Amino acid sequence: MASIATINWLFICGLAFCLGGVAVLSLMPLPSDCICPISRPKPKESADLSQKPPDELQAMHKLAILVPFRDRFEELLQFVPHMTKFLQKQNVVHHIFVLNQVDRYRFNRASLINVGFRFTSGVYDYIAMHDVDLLPLNDNLRYEYPSDGGPLHIAAPELHPKYHYENFVGGILLVRNEQFAAMNGMSNKYWGWGLEDDEFFVRIRDAGLKVTRPQGIKTGINDTFNHIHNRYHRKRDTQKCFNQKEVTRRRDRETGLNTLQYKISHVHDVMIDSIQITVLNIELECDLSKTPWCDCSGNAQAAAEEKTKQ
Repeated sequence: MASIATINWLFICGLAFCLGGVAVLSLMPLPSDCICPISRPKPKESADLSQKPPDELQAMHKLAILVPFRDRFEELLQFVPHMTKFLQKQNVVHHIFVLNQVDRYRFNRASLINVGFRFTSGVYDYIAMHDVDLLPLNDNLRYEYPSDGGPLHIAAPELHPKYHYENFVGGILLVRNEQFAAMNGMSNKYWGWGLEDDEFFVRIRDAGLKVTRPQGIKTGINDTFNHIHNRYHRKRDTQKCFNQKEVTRRRDRETGLNTLQYKISHVHDVMIDSIQITVLNIELECDLSKTPWCDCSGNAQAAAEEKTKQ
């Protein structure tokens, strides 16, 4: 186990973070041959839950905060202490998992969430698909266990600072494990920015589920969340190449949890402001014959063709 060190620069598997100051972090890398989904011990005999109060029932659930991530360390430094304090006030049992994409392909938020679900579902019974740049401000936004009816969308269209269309389910979405599994997770076809959550909305609908949203929130689009993304400093990858635009406008009935290809190269236990989080370094695989837009530069395609000739 690595010792706690005071450093000005932190490198996690080739990803350099300029802290601009001094930070104290603890890292515990695990060899890849030891990495597997976490699991819980066998439960004791189930007790009668009908007599328990709601707060006590909520405390029995465990929430995995899944944060798709690449090159956003400054935002992560704000996210971790803010979310920990916010959820502690609600007595939500939770842990933050940073899904750090370290492969050469374009960012794939949906596939990262699929990996996070596979890694955590043995211990945690619901997930929050959570953007790192969206911080809730209103304490009435309850990260509670979703109902039988379907996922709980915290970043509702009437509350989100930017997206206001009716079918929007991005930003922060809470999903029960059995619901996520029943939908076969998310599509793996969405490389680059956008549309993966719109496709997931269709999966929710096709599964006979309905999205619920917070009720009675008195704040609005300007003061319910702090959206800390700087669109000038961090431009989104909106490029479209090959037949990406055509394919990703349709419901994906081919890919999901059952087709997910990836490797977790390292698992790090990281301390930020004395709060322990888990960073998964994830290498996604791309089938260039099906989704060549995972690399719009064409370098991956050229390398694959060259390998075939050899």
